[in-house]
Amino acid sequence: MTATAADKPSHPPWPAPRLFSLTWPLLVELLLGMAVGIVGTALAARLSDTSGAAFALAHHVFGTLFIVFRIVGAGVGVVLTQALGAGRRDAADRVARAVLGASTWIGLAVALPAALGAPGLLRLLNAPAEVLPLAVPLLIALAPAMLLDAWNASMTAVMRAHLRARDTLAVMVAMQLTHLALMGPLMFGWGPFPALGLPGYAVAVIVARGLAVVLHLWLWRVRLGLRPSWSDAWRLPRGELAAVARIGLPGAAENIVYRLAYMVSVAVVGSLGAAALAVHAYAMQMIMVVLLFGLATGLSVEVLVGHLIGAGQLHEAHTLVRRALARGLAVSVAVATLAALAGPWTLRMFTQDPQIIEVATVLLWLTVLLEPGRTFNLVVINALRATGDARFPVVAGAASMVVVLAGGSWLLGSHFGLGLVGVWIAYIADEWLRGLIMWRRWATLAWVPHARASHRRLRPEGGG
Repeated sequence: MTATAADKPSHPPWPAPRLFSLTWPLLVELLLGMAVGIVGTALAARLSDTSGAAFALAHHVFGTLFIVFRIVGAGVGVVLTQALGAGRRDAADRVARAVLGASTWIGLAVALPAALGAPGLLRLLNAPAEVLPLAVPLLIALAPAMLLDAWNASMTAVMRAHLRARDTLAVMVAMQLTHLALMGPLMFGWGPFPALGLPGYAVAVIVARGLAVVLHLWLWRVRLGLRPSWSDAWRLPRGELAAVARIGLPGAAENIVYRLAYMVSVAVVGSLGAAALAVHAYAMQMIMVVLLFGLATGLSVEVLVGHLIGAGQLHEAHTLVRRALARGLAVSVAVATLAALAGPWTLRMFTQDPQIIEVATVLLWLTVLLEPGRTFNLVVINALRATGDARFPVVAGAASMVVVLAGGSWLLGSHFGLGLVGVWIAYIADEWLRGLIMWRRWATLAWVPHARASHRRLRPEGGG
C-alpha cells in the first residue's frame, strides 16, 4: 500500500491499545452471556426435551428481532470511534445522545410485534404442535426485555468506542450474575418464588437487563461525563442519526439477511421434528462457545480500526487486521476441535438421550470445518465496516446467504434427505464462500477509498 498525504495523521498519532486489552474483556463478557444461555437451555431441558426445543425456538425469534438493533449498534460504534480517533469528542457526544432516542423507538418497534404476534412468528418456523404452547408464552414474556436490550446495546457500543471495555464487562458481570441467580428459582419455584416454568426465565431476563440499564447510565455519568436528559430518550436528531444510519443500515441489512436465511434453516430442522430441533439447539449452544473468540476479536478490531481510520493511520489498520485474522483462525480451529472431542460428555448437560448425543457430536466435528470460515466473516466484515466500507458485505454476501445457506439447507437437509448433516454442510459452504470474498476485498485494498473518505469527512472541523 503506497502512502499518501491522506493516509498520514494530521495530528499526533492516536495511542492505540493492544488488541488483546480490548479482546479479553469482550471475550469474558461473551462467555458469560453464552454461559447463561447454556444454563437456561439446560434448565429448560430439565423440564423436558420439548421445553428445550420451545426454549430454542423462542430464542431464535428473539435473536432475529435483536438484529434490528444493529442499525444503531453497528453505526454508532463506527461513527464514534472515527470521531474519537480524529479528536472530535464534541461530535461523539452528540451521536451518543442521539442513539438513545433511536434505541427507544427501535426497541418498541421490535417488542410490540413479539408480544402481539408470537404465535404467527413461531409458526413461520414450523414449530411442532407440541412445542408451540410452550414457546408462545416464553416469547411474549421476553418481549419487554427487547426494549431494555435496545438501550443496553447502544450504551454498550458508546462505552466500547471510548475504550471502556472493562467497565462494560463489569456491567455484564452484574447483569448475568443477577440473571443466573433468578432463573432457576423462577423457573422451578425454589424458595419463596413461584414455579413459572419457561416464562420464569424471561422474568429473570427483564430484571437483569433493567439493572444493566441503570448501571450503564451511571457509568456514562462518571466515566464519560455524559448526562442524558429525559428528552434524549425520545428525540431523533436527524444530522447525527444520518451518520449512524449510513453505516448501521447496511450493517443491519447484512445481519437481517443472514438471520432470515438462518431461520429458513431452522424451519427445515423444525420440519424434521422435535428431536431434531433439540439436537440443533444443544449443538448450537456448544458452537456459540466456540465462536466467542472470533466474535470478541471481530468487535475489538472494529473499535481499533475505527480509531485508526479517524486518525488517518491506514497502514496500521491494515496490519492490525491481518494479525488479528491469523490469530483468530488458529484459535477457532483449536477451540472447535476441543469442543468436538468433549462433545459426548458436555452434551450430557442438556440430555441423556444417546441418539441425540450421537447426532450432535457429529455436528460438532463438522463445526471444525465451519469455524475458520466464520472467523473470516467475524473479523474482516467488522474491519470493512469500521473503514466506512459498509455496503459491500451486504451486496456480496446476500446471494450466498439466500442461495447457499437458505437454499442449501433445504436442498441438502430436506430434499436430499441428509437431515441435520445437510444443514451443517450448507452452513460450512456459506461461511467459507462469504469469508473468502470478504478477505479478497480487504487484501486487495478495495476498502482504502472508503477509509480516506471517512477521514476527510472529519477533517474540516477536527483536522490539523
